[in-house]
Amino acid sequence: MSDDHNPYEKLGLSEDASFDEIQDVRNHLLEQHSGDAKRLEAIEAAYDAILMERLKMRQEGKIKVPERIRFPERLVPLLPKESQTPRQQSPAWLQRILDKPTLTDTLLPGAWYVGLSAISVFYPAGSDQVLQLTLVLGVCISIYFLNRKEKKFARAVLLTLVGLTTGLLAGGLVATWLIPQVQIMNVTANQFSTIVTFVLLWLMSSFLR
Repeated sequence: MSDDHNPYEKLGLSEDASFDEIQDVRNHLLEQHSGDAKRLEAIEAAYDAILMERLKMRQEGKIKVPERIRFPERLVPLLPKESQTPRQQSPAWLQRILDKPTLTDTLLPGAWYVGLSAISVFYPAGSDQVLQLTLVLGVCISIYFLNRKEKKFARAVLLTLVGLTTGLLAGGLVATWLIPQVQIMNVTANQFSTIVTFVLLWLMSSFLR
């Protein structure tokens, strides 16, 4: 192959140049001579001639031609594949109010509420005064742990009062239906609603911001 018609010489390459080198030089020359139509045509012609020669060698089993060189028109940047499983993402408003507590953050208030629940159930006679005292302590515990997270005392008080009211109402309603049907340890309706309230306050103080 004479130098005049040697596509490698036209691109300034040696005949043992790798495919990456051929591609890089071609791109560089196209950019360098972007304003010269004839020169660009010559570069593309030399590049095509090299590809044809390499393809012929590939057909003869002499070399292995990478897919991206054999079919340069298919060079399309590959986008990362999306996961087949759709992302289950919580709504923004829910993410703003929910916390991701550590094990300690859940166990510490949990221990307090377990202790208060035990007092409410096992204290002799389960008097209303004892239940009221445990509820006051439970409210203080909830306010403390909620306020510790965001340093918003008023918000902590409001959430705790909502939890207290909801727990007592829900617990009372369930107790009036459940206790007559299931007699367990002679738990009164007030004791049951107190325990439900403690569970709700624990969930709020652990998992709300």
